[in-house]
This record gives sequence, structure tokens and C-alpha cells, in this order.
Amino acid sequence: MDDAANPVGPRALRVADADDVAVALAPLSAGETVMVGQDAVRLVDAIGSGHKFALHPIAAGGRVHRYQAPIGIATRAIARGEHVHSHNLKTALGGEREYRFVAPAAVRERCKDAPTFQGYVRADGRVATRNELWILPTVGCVGRLGERLARAGERIGAGRIDGVHAFNHPFGCSQLGADLDGTAAILASLAQNPNAGGVLILGLGCESNQLDALIDRIPAAARGRLRTLHAQGEVDEFAAGIALIEELIATMAADARRAVPLSALRLGVKCGGSDAMSGLTANPLIGRMADAVTGAGGGAVLTEIPEIFGAEGLLLERAESEAVFTRLAAMINGFKRYFLDHGEPVSENPSPGNVAGGITTLEEKSLGAVQKGGLATVADVISYGERAERTGLTILEAPGNDAVSTTALAAAGVTLTLFSTGRGTPLGSPVPTMKIASNAALAAHKPGWIDFDAGRVLDEGMDAAAAALLARILAVASGELARNEVNDERAIGIWKRGVTL
Repeated sequence: MDDAANPVGPRALRVADADDVAVALAPLSAGETVMVGQDAVRLVDAIGSGHKFALHPIAAGGRVHRYQAPIGIATRAIARGEHVHSHNLKTALGGEREYRFVAPAAVRERCKDAPTFQGYVRADGRVATRNELWILPTVGCVGRLGERLARAGERIGAGRIDGVHAFNHPFGCSQLGADLDGTAAILASLAQNPNAGGVLILGLGCESNQLDALIDRIPAAARGRLRTLHAQGEVDEFAAGIALIEELIATMAADARRAVPLSALRLGVKCGGSDAMSGLTANPLIGRMADAVTGAGGGAVLTEIPEIFGAEGLLLERAESEAVFTRLAAMINGFKRYFLDHGEPVSENPSPGNVAGGITTLEEKSLGAVQKGGLATVADVISYGERAERTGLTILEAPGNDAVSTTALAAAGVTLTLFSTGRGTPLGSPVPTMKIASNAALAAHKPGWIDFDAGRVLDEGMDAAAAALLARILAVASGELARNEVNDERAIGIWKRGVTL
């Protein structure tokens, strides 16, 4: 959203002239007259903050537009000034579609005056925002052992490294085929995240996700600071683990931050607990950050494929090549098939919390969500558990679930994630997970959760808010703690897709 799209009235906002609806910026009363641009609209219904009302009569069966795109079909005639929501609007989404490639416009020039941050430069040239020791269990049976080791490791590493963290999970055994492969792929990729200056992988011994096979997934060049422990093979597995932790911390303690360009940042973008303001403030603001990083020569990663349904055209038209276009189209259709094969409609989203916040259909949610990717060229498309290797915007296969998708982002190699929310969540991932509130009320109500108030876009404009958020990102990338880190909210979620033995 450009500054020109900022609200033209203090009480309601229309994103584009072609839109059929406006969004209330505060609770509005039935019978009240609201200015939307130069248009005075008398409201038929009371309209909650974040909810929509019709700017003109809409016929039954007519397509309703927001963000200059259709968000659904009117199920009955809707009067001017009437509340537009689940009672009179339905999704138009169906199953798989055919897409046709059109060569994208010229790639934007790289920014020449990008700022810097203080990061850790790894031996392979990648840059981290943290220097932490990560403990990864191959199987849930040794998850608690990992947590006990992490608590002891924190005391050993205090003042020497940025932290010691264990990432427990319930999987790694009683899994088959692609399901087991997904678990192993995520853990192997997490072990290669630059923020993990040292990694201890804990194995039990009898699990399906065998430790030696997991290590084989990690390139030999990336194993210099990786240690392994077979718990069943040790008389005292805790003492053995502590010895390995002490060894890793002694090496990591020599690492120091130094000035690096913004192009060194690998940015993940995510949304959760969205409301109708997310697509007007927080998500476009995050899109500005993705553009800043990719424009400087860095990389950003966008995921949550089911929350692209209905807005995929905005990404497909920016595909760098026909090969990238084909992979993205196949991923979208494949994810729809995943829903359909399980007997579920592709449009079951949005969640009850989204609906309460004013989002009616998946198309509407998706059109707001994809703005997190900014305007960058789509340079690559990667599968769940794979690592992002290219600069520019990468699309990552993962569901919308917050824990699963933020974990997939960390496994892909992002070193900081921006997470927009309209309703609030404390959730954090292995990397700093900055919460961007879509509205000032949430930021004021949950200061312990929120890192930045994107509601200021409505008062200050997009440019000023973007400058302020970029400064905050650089501070966090340089070592200032994100709220999830202050609250010790760090966890992983693994995508469970197959049978359990």
C-alpha cells in the first residue's frame, strides 16, 4: 500500500477506487453517515472495527471487490451502507486451476544506499543475527533430555554466547515414507541455520529417524560445529552431553559481531491471528521490508501456501522465469489437491478469529496476506524442508499453521522473521520472531508480545512507518532482543502428514 492509499477519511478506508467495500477503522453506528473519499455513505447496519460495508448496491451473485480484486460472491442483494460479511458473501474458490506464464516486467534496480547491521559472519560467508547453540533431538523420546542439557548449557554459556536452546518435538518414530522424510529434512536444515553457531543432535538409538542417516543429509562442510550423542550408547548421557556442549561453547565464544550490509539478512515473512487491518497496515509494511532486503541484494522467504489461494496471480505474474512459474503453479495446485484428497474444501480458511476480526473469505485473507512479499521478483520455489539458496523472494511450501510455518522458515535459513498479527500471539520460532501489530489497540493491550505497532501507518503514513520498522529490524538483527526472546517463546512445529504406527 503506497502513501496514496492511506485513509482519506478518519473513520473508514477504501484501498482502491475499484473496490466495492470500505473498512471501518473504528466502530460505526447504524444510521451514521461516513465519509469515504468524497463519498458520504449512510450506514444501514452497525459496523465493527475492521469490518466492511458496501459503497454501492451489489446484486445477488455479483462479485465483490477489495484490494482491486474479487474477494467473493454476494449470496443476496446487498444495499449501500450494509454490513458485508459471512451472512451475505461467500467464497468463489474451487479446486485446481490452469495457469499461463507471461514474462514479468523488468527487474527493479538494486538499492545502492542500504544500511548495515552487526552480524556474525560464518565460515561459508553466510551471516547470522544470533550466535546460539541449538540442541535438536532426532526423536521425542530424548526431547526432555535436550531441555535439561539446554538449561545447564545456559549456565555454561552465560556471557560467552547468545544462548543455548533445545527444540523438542514428538516425532521421529512411528513414521513412514514421506512423513518420516519430512521430519528428517526439517531437522537437518535447522542444523544448518546460520544462527546456530553450534549444534548438538541427540539420538536415542532405536528410532526410525536414525541419527547417522540424519547426519548424512548435512553436507560435510557444514558439520564443523556439529556434535552428536547416541543416548542408548552412553552410561551417563547427561554428562556426555555436557562435555559436548562445553566443547562447542569454547569454540563459539570467539565469534564476534561486525558490520555487514542489509543484503546479508535473510528475512522470513509470516502472519497469524489476522484481522481486516492486517492487509491494510502490517502486511504491506512487512512487504516494504521484504522489498528493502531484496532490493539491497538479500533474500526474503514467503510461505503459508493455503493463504495464497485466490491471490496467487499476484505472485505468478512476478515469476522470474517460466521454470519458476511452473514450479509455483504446481505447488499451489498440489496443495489444493492435498486438501481435496482429504475430503476438505480448499476454502475452509479463514479461522474463527479471522472472521471475528472482519475477514470473510479466503480470497480476502490471501489478498491481504501476499502483500508481505512486497513487489520483489519471485526468484525461487522450494519444497518443505529445503533451504533457500537464492536472493530475491523465495516461495516455501508449508501450511498456514503458525508453529509449522515459522519452523519451516527457520529451516529454510531465515535469520529473522517478521510476523504480522491483528489479534496477538506470543509464539516464537528458533530465530528472532518480531510481532508486528496491525492495529494500535493490540499494541497497547499486549506490549509484552508486540515489537512494532503498524497501526501508526494510519497516522504517519507508510513511508515514515517503514523507516521506523527498518530501524527496529536492524537493532534486533544486531542483538537487541525480540519480544519472543525476552519471553523465552521458542519452539518448533513439524508438519505431520502421514500415518502413525
